[in-house]
Amino acid sequence: MADELRQELINRHLITMAQIDQADMPAVPTEVDSYHSLFPLEPLPPPNRIQKSSNFGYITSCYKAVNSKDDLPYCLRRIHALVFAYDFHAGGETMMSRHFNDPNADAYFTKRKWGQHDGPLPRQHAGLLPESLIWAYIVQLSSALRTIHTAGLACRVMDPTKILITGKTRLRVNCVGVFDVLTFDNSQNNNPLALMAQYQQADLISLGKVVLALACNSLAGIQRENLQKAMELVTINYSSDLKNLILYLLTDQNRMRSVNDIMPMIGARFYTQLDAAQMRNDVIEEDLAKEVQNGRLFRLLAKLGTINERPERKRLSFNLFLKIFKDIFFFLHKMDYPLPGMNFLFVSLFQLDAGVPEKISLISRDEKSVLVVTYSDLKRCFENTFQELIAAANGQL
Repeated sequence: MADELRQELINRHLITMAQIDQADMPAVPTEVDSYHSLFPLEPLPPPNRIQKSSNFGYITSCYKAVNSKDDLPYCLRRIHALVFAYDFHAGGETMMSRHFNDPNADAYFTKRKWGQHDGPLPRQHAGLLPESLIWAYIVQLSSALRTIHTAGLACRVMDPTKILITGKTRLRVNCVGVFDVLTFDNSQNNNPLALMAQYQQADLISLGKVVLALACNSLAGIQRENLQKAMELVTINYSSDLKNLILYLLTDQNRMRSVNDIMPMIGARFYTQLDAAQMRNDVIEEDLAKEVQNGRLFRLLAKLGTINERPERKRLSFNLFLKIFKDIFFFLHKMDYPLPGMNFLFVSLFQLDAGVPEKISLISRDEKSVLVVTYSDLKRCFENTFQELIAAANGQL
């Protein structure tokens, strides 16, 4: 497995297993319904300060928690007296924290606003994001909107603070459905889906704002007074397709727009993202296959250790075969021969696991017994002996 992927998976595991000392954070509840082991994912506001979310208008908090029913981690979003449960993606960060946490990025707009010297114009790879990354985000966000809109629903949270980034470029939209709950009015006799078309149009505008902010690498670029300067920046640094996509999403149209309308602007870039995803999938599958084999070898060694450390059982010859097989890896070293490498160990265990017909010579430690058997014979002895141990443990022998 590649070192980068291994480290990323280790970090995700450590984040998933993180716990707090309840004595240090008494404000965090120990349990919420069927969830336990709560761990805050966002800084907790001071107890004497009312801090409302800029998105929802209520006091909110976010935790990682484990469901006692399936022992899987979830993300709990508490809004007022309601708790929303979502899939937990360890190591995820918001688009806001990754791309919009540098106050100096707004300098291009703030200096122009106050008539100061403009300085050098931001360029790709020199203050601005590469266009390929922006298109990678566009493909994923438009795909998410297409799925939601096709179901007759609306996202309503297309905002940098609610878009999660995992890995390098993988996007997920968080808090979907929250506004549908918070704004639900049971007293209305109208169809609750009546305003859905309006919400879907708002989703497209929000997508346009996100793309423009990414192109400017600044949230200041989507402010009304800076829109003209922001579009000039896009025109100078990016392709006409990206410019036209932003204009289409942010400009009022005489007809109802659809997320499918931007597909011609994405064009062949969609296939670029598809190829990149498939290539990464191939790499991950290869690494997964290696880890599957590692897991099989671990179970095989654990079973061999269980068998060889047991008192002699009825099938003495079976135990003898397996004991001598285990001694292969230590006998050469004892006789001052070079210690076999890990490859020798792996190949021998793989052949045992597969039960191949290849023959192997087994020499006892005292060199008085030499047995020539096949790996298939060893596998049969191994499986029969282990089944005997299981039967004995269950009181069947």
